[in-house]
Amino acid sequence: MQNPDSISRRSLLKSSSLLGAGVSAFSILQPRVARAAPGNDRLKAGLVGCGGRGTQAVVDLLTGNEHVELTGMADVFEDHLEQSLARLRDPKFIGRYARIVVERNGRPQEMNAEDLVASIQPRVRVEPDHHFTGFDAYQRLLASDIDIVMLCTPPGFRPMHFEAAVNAGKHVFTEKPIATDPVGARRFIAAGKLAAERKLTVVSGAQRRAHREYIDTVQKIHDGAIGGITALYAYYLSGPVFHAERREPKWSDMEWQLRNWYSFIWICGDQIVEQHFHNIDFMNWVMGAHPVKVVASGGAAWRPREELYGNIYDHMSSDFTYPNGVHLSSHCRQYPKGVYNNVSDMIVGAQGRSDGMDMGGKGINPYVQEHINMVRSIRGDGPYLNYSQPIAESTLTAIMARESAYSGQEITWDQIMSSQLDLMPKAFGYDIKMEPAPLPVPGVYKFV
Repeated sequence: MQNPDSISRRSLLKSSSLLGAGVSAFSILQPRVARAAPGNDRLKAGLVGCGGRGTQAVVDLLTGNEHVELTGMADVFEDHLEQSLARLRDPKFIGRYARIVVERNGRPQEMNAEDLVASIQPRVRVEPDHHFTGFDAYQRLLASDIDIVMLCTPPGFRPMHFEAAVNAGKHVFTEKPIATDPVGARRFIAAGKLAAERKLTVVSGAQRRAHREYIDTVQKIHDGAIGGITALYAYYLSGPVFHAERREPKWSDMEWQLRNWYSFIWICGDQIVEQHFHNIDFMNWVMGAHPVKVVASGGAAWRPREELYGNIYDHMSSDFTYPNGVHLSSHCRQYPKGVYNNVSDMIVGAQGRSDGMDMGGKGINPYVQEHINMVRSIRGDGPYLNYSQPIAESTLTAIMARESAYSGQEITWDQIMSSQLDLMPKAFGYDIKMEPAPLPVPGVYKFV
């Protein structure tokens, strides 16, 4: 199976003639560099961010890579860490992931619950002195004897954690998106370039890039299967996301916002950044470029102006323009139950159209495959991978649209790349007071 980022610069430049003038490859891989663990020695992994996504990512990593073990965990909250570890040690929890399609001896096959538990449980080796909690937990984890760090916290923390991981010389699995503001995204890009210089593997949670159906289809689109691209459509219409039902009296402002993180812009980025990222990243991959400008609109149609609901929008529509003039019409929303939902894509060409998956073969579970690809890169068994630049560009594309919707202005790529918007607090602590910013109002909210 071909990895999407193994497409050569020559092939992407060739495909750009189909997409139109001005579109070129937007990521260039470094040469393959062997960083193999000798023999059958196991790689040691550590997890930062022990919520549901992080816990599942550990299962995905261990499912596809028998020479990896989990040896450290870090989270701001002790209860999150202990709950995650309890799940990873619970055969019933692991068994829920049975029938995940994995690769064995070069062929896809399914694993039953018993085999999955027997494979994973012995490799969850997190000793008590490697339970790291607090706001400096990630630093103490990075100082421990690990080879891989998995960054699965809410995205506001990603630039800080990624920079520290690269400086510590660790290979990185980073969940998407990689920032919530332009300052953080540029910080991530700088660290990604340093990772390339040091030949550190960087793989992201943009699992479509490890999904066989998408990989094959994109390659065929680049090869001209539907002719020159004329229009793009992307939809992420889903339900709301909450990580807390109410605020406990003992929680400070910062603890409350961390525990209910999806409701606050500084740590979540809004739906278009945190969730609709998948569609936007896919379209950038299809186009081999990022948009040059966007006009967007949105608001809060149903979210009450109450503490639980924070300051994010519940719907947004965006009109992106790519360098060759092709437009992407993008729609995302999070409405309550009982309404129409749709997560899909459409690429329209001069000679046909595609939903992004319809020309691909059957592969294994992409959440498992992305970790297989990462470990192969680290061990030198596969091509060297560094996803930092394209994933950062897709994050910035989503941030650009959010800022357009909030401000009511057209925002260009040059503007977002020079923006000084920095949403991160200047101090962190369990007792920090911080009032959430008001819901953005176009014409009142100012893009900086």
